[in-house]
Amino acid sequence: MAEQQTETTATASEHMGRPSLPATFAETRPQPILIYQGAEALLYKTSFPVSNIDLNADPSPTLTGSPNHQLTTYDAFLKHRPCKPYRHPSLDAKLTKHRILSEARVLLKLRRDCLRCVPAVYAVDWDEGWMIGEWVAGGTVRALLERKEADETSLLRLMKSIGHVVGQMHKFGVVHGDLTTSNLMLRHPFQHSKAELFSGHEHEIVLIDFGLSSQTQADEDRAVDLYVLERAFGSTHPQTERLWEEVLSAYALSYKGARTAVKRLDEVRARGRKKVMIG
Repeated sequence: MAEQQTETTATASEHMGRPSLPATFAETRPQPILIYQGAEALLYKTSFPVSNIDLNADPSPTLTGSPNHQLTTYDAFLKHRPCKPYRHPSLDAKLTKHRILSEARVLLKLRRDCLRCVPAVYAVDWDEGWMIGEWVAGGTVRALLERKEADETSLLRLMKSIGHVVGQMHKFGVVHGDLTTSNLMLRHPFQHSKAELFSGHEHEIVLIDFGLSSQTQADEDRAVDLYVLERAFGSTHPQTERLWEEVLSAYALSYKGARTAVKRLDEVRARGRKKVMIG
């Protein structure tokens, strides 16, 4: 989904071999393009026909069409969880169904509650283990920060936007499980010039890859989410580590009870430091 992920397509295909597509997409032309190959899932870029309703206003688009809904083909992501030969077939089918449905339910819930902060889901098939949804045109926050073109004011604005979006996700009872700057996207940022990119326009942040997510209201789980993101900033983007407090400040204002999760973060940090010292 991310711009820099497209660069891994050739590598994934050449060195890992081209995995088999789900049967539903075996005859699709053009063939879906492999973007990323992980331990549990494969990510492809493809296309999918969606009815011509306003996807920004309706989180659950009608896929079958009707006399009043003309189908239009959009770019889409295809996430496939292939079967694992080392697992018993019945256990593998059960786990695949659970994980693909859990991720889809989280996305549908967030799409309903905070609309465009996550990609729309178009279709799911738990028997074949795939989900297809909105392709987010843009790039990751990680790629943006690595360009090192933002001034202090622009970075502050970006951090506040991140804190707000993460807070909205937590407000509606979801923790991500793998919050990194690679899983935070900006819609269309690389289609703008440097001047436009940091001119004060608030770019829309989209959360992606909910494969490790869960639905919970526990402050401990929310604090762990924040801790993972804090560590990602510290290790991957040390130049922005000083701005982490801006993320927390925006997060603390994003929903009622957010300050409690921020306070719990101190306890999570302490446990993390102790684990590092003990080994």
